[in-house]
Amino acid sequence: MPNRLAQATSPYLLQHADNPVDWWPWETDAFEEARRRDVPVFLSVGYSACHWCHVMAHESFEDDDTAAYMNEHFVSVKVDREERPDVDAVYMEAVQAATGQGGWPMSVFMTPDGEPFYFGTYFPPEARHGMASFRQVLEGVHNAWTSRRDEVGEVAGKITRDLAERELSIGDAETPTEETQALALFQLTRDIDSASGWFRGDTKFPPSMVIEFLLRHHARAGSVAALEMAEGLCGAMARSSLYDQVGGGFHRYVLTPRTGGPLVPHFEKMLYDNALLCRAYAHLWRSTGSELARRVALETADFMVRELRTPEGGFASALDADSEDGAGRHVEGAYYVWTPEQLREVLGDQDAAFAAEHFGVTEQGTFEEGASVLRLARTGTVVDAGRAADVRAKLLAARELRPRPGRDDKVVAAWNGLAIAALAETGAYFGRPDLIERATEAADLLVRVHMGDVARLTRTSKDGRTGGHAGVLEDYGDVAEGFLALAAVTGEGVWLEFAGFLLDIVLQHFTGEGGQLYDTADDAEKLIRRPQDPTDSATPAGWTAAAGALLSYAAYTGSKAHRTAAEGALGVVKALGPRVPRFIGWGLAVAEALLDGPREVAVAGPVGGALHRTALLGRAPGAVVAAGETAGTEFPLLADRPMVGGAPTAYVCRHFVCDAPTTDREALARSLGSSPSGD
Repeated sequence: MPNRLAQATSPYLLQHADNPVDWWPWETDAFEEARRRDVPVFLSVGYSACHWCHVMAHESFEDDDTAAYMNEHFVSVKVDREERPDVDAVYMEAVQAATGQGGWPMSVFMTPDGEPFYFGTYFPPEARHGMASFRQVLEGVHNAWTSRRDEVGEVAGKITRDLAERELSIGDAETPTEETQALALFQLTRDIDSASGWFRGDTKFPPSMVIEFLLRHHARAGSVAALEMAEGLCGAMARSSLYDQVGGGFHRYVLTPRTGGPLVPHFEKMLYDNALLCRAYAHLWRSTGSELARRVALETADFMVRELRTPEGGFASALDADSEDGAGRHVEGAYYVWTPEQLREVLGDQDAAFAAEHFGVTEQGTFEEGASVLRLARTGTVVDAGRAADVRAKLLAARELRPRPGRDDKVVAAWNGLAIAALAETGAYFGRPDLIERATEAADLLVRVHMGDVARLTRTSKDGRTGGHAGVLEDYGDVAEGFLALAAVTGEGVWLEFAGFLLDIVLQHFTGEGGQLYDTADDAEKLIRRPQDPTDSATPAGWTAAAGALLSYAAYTGSKAHRTAAEGALGVVKALGPRVPRFIGWGLAVAEALLDGPREVAVAGPVGGALHRTALLGRAPGAVVAAGETAGTEFPLLADRPMVGGAPTAYVCRHFVCDAPTTDREALARSLGSSPSGD
């Protein structure tokens, strides 16, 4: 019989709707029930593409005996971290503070008042490797609750007080300086492995926001080291198994095997990774003209449209790591790995031999059970690009016949904002109007479904129905960023207007007196702590995402309030940038825009024309572009800026000083630090 999750819109919660565990969604009634029964709350947080979440569910939450014990002694609450990032952030902070590490599934035991007292992540069904079994944990917590209640209360109270005292007050620090950026770059050079191009560490996540900082720093300061590091990181990722060499797009992360050999991916594919990396590779192409960067940007964009686009026009959250293999088992990576025999079946002997050498497929296998992960095995050699493309196309067609990984169809506002920016810019750079259309359709969905009459964002939707959870700061910042990019590319000022609606909400409900920002609105549900984190995780921090959008909006409109708010928020970058640059990359990228102006470019002339394209290809960090007929009122930048001699004309301003208007593409390109063609 389905439990209370059967009515959820989250695919992750729906995966647990038939568990024998009597799950509750996160709601007041769950805590009231725990208070009435005088039992603790067990909070389980995960997401639909999480491999170990599925493992723990199968081992424990689908087990009748385990579920019966949970139902008798706890009120169990299941949360989708992608739907409620505020709940996830607050309790993950507690887990990390108590255990020194975190991850998903996250398991937290708390009082009926929401105060945590015992933590963990994945617990196995049997004790092993020094880990207690999940049943042992449940019994231990139950015994502590019934026989040592005072001690439990003291622990819970202390943890809650410690969390409440962590509020940041560094938002009112001075804005970042040239020295801030130089020190951040120096710290990054100490973390890079020049031989491989990756940052050091056995687990390698894509450093998308850091790459944006490096490209912007190169454009503004002329740093060769910054550009070389960005090229090295992008090259290493694109050649490795992090990148899907057949279908395009990126996996979540790769691991360095202890026994040596190629990096092994964790095969889930997330919308946010692919949106951020699509944009980063497009920007790398804009800076260098790299053919590899162009190919990866376009293939990643095509992957998002082909495999993540929903019938409503938005983009789904993720593809699972697991799928069925040829033996009917549900295993990680089955959709993506290949054996030599499988290559021969699809390609024939000669092309299979070429593919095996090109992609590093061996008879022994580089993954599991004789299968190999694909990566570009050869570097520094000339490969027949046409033959490689033909092989990829044949392998993709064959792979389409395999059982597909599950898809989380939940539309997350923030991640769709990132996708809108990436697809709009990639489409504009490479002459792909279809990608701009897909970006516009996703933006339309966010306006129709996720924005209310007062521009308050809803975090998620599924099948065109909102999930009912309030948007958090990253939703407002990333959606505004997407709308602003779409305005620049399409020349449609309505997207600037929608961005302004969202950013006014940021000023009214997310901003503290000292310029610091909060991840939840001042009228949102009250948790044991109001979450506030300026550091990047897999996506830009809401704090710096909002700062970037505020800065761009101010450049478009001349709004002093938005500029002041952006500068106040960026104080955190000066405090953290030189110390932990890998965790505040987007903030450093926004700081580059602040130091450069950002420049304001008005193109009086046709949208999509040569001068407009030249403006979009400008490398000046964070430059804003408005294009269209000057008689319109949609863009303040176009006011009183006519065409000269009847020809399309560009105006470039910076720090209240404007260059002479120009009708010459080469002159405009030079003023924005790029070539007229983007080469």
